[in-house]
Amino acid sequence: MSDEQSSDSVIDQTPGQGRTPEAESIEPDAPDEFGLVQVWWGDGKGKTTATLGMGVRAAGHGYRVHVLQFMKGGASSVEAVRGEYNAIEALPGISYENLGHYGWHGMADGSDEADHEREARAGFERTLELLEGATDADLSEPLDLDAPPEAGAHMLILDEILYAVDRDLLSEADVHDLLDAKPDGLELVLSGSHSEPTYLTERADLVTNVRKEKHPIDDGQRARQGTEF
Repeated sequence: MSDEQSSDSVIDQTPGQGRTPEAESIEPDAPDEFGLVQVWWGDGKGKTTATLGMGVRAAGHGYRVHVLQFMKGGASSVEAVRGEYNAIEALPGISYENLGHYGWHGMADGSDEADHEREARAGFERTLELLEGATDADLSEPLDLDAPPEAGAHMLILDEILYAVDRDLLSEADVHDLLDAKPDGLELVLSGSHSEPTYLTERADLVTNVRKEKHPIDDGQRARQGTEF
């Protein structure tokens, strides 16, 4: 058997048999089984990456997705415009907003701590507005992919909200208030925090601990464009 025949045989035995599905155009649609609460926490890299990837996947099916970032800062090596913002802008049905400013709360990086508290509270109020919009919308039906997020979304990603709770910018009760306001058909995704958010264990349907085994930052590697921002 030639190497080419052997390779073909291996490909034929894979589930996809070597076929690459053709991408379909994105048209407005509605999910059949959304409505869960997801929690992504841990000291490892990948919480935002995973939730954004899930948001892109949902948008690819024609579902309306919105990402609200509570705090997304870091060091001077992180640019204001992250790669995901440009990618989201190019996709239909998924949008984002960032109500935090650049510089982590409590990191003595020169950012104004009072601004962090004010902006976290603004993020909380904005989330209530988004949840009200989702409640008023019919989430069992397709939504206008170009409509503003307050007109309704099938998936709402609250990036770094758990970190805001860790830093006492929001309270555990605040997060429970948001869960109380969530309509049944909305998939709500919460991320952030190196500490386990045990206050959500009973209410969340999915809890993922993104654990660090090794990270180049421990050897002095700064954030890299295309992987961290």
